[in-house]
Amino acid sequence: MKVKFVLTMDDVEIDDRKIDQVILDWETDVDQDEILELSHKWITSKNFLTKRMEGLTRVGESSLMIEPLEEEQENEW
Repeated sequence: MKVKFVLTMDDVEIDDRKIDQVILDWETDVDQDEILELSHKWITSKNFLTKRMEGLTRVGESSLMIEPLEEEQENEW
């Protein structure tokens, strides 16, 4: 399934530089189990982002939006 992720981080510190807001978005193919696993880790892991992003030392508020994208219909001629 094709999915769009949008990660929004407020009040961020990266390599000793303070940034008001960072928004990252990307699309990828994942299955539903992977999405559930990622969601669970996001909710239950302390410092989920700072442990996974090099140079990121602090994050204020953050959110992760996961949005399924419609698959393009292929026409058979």
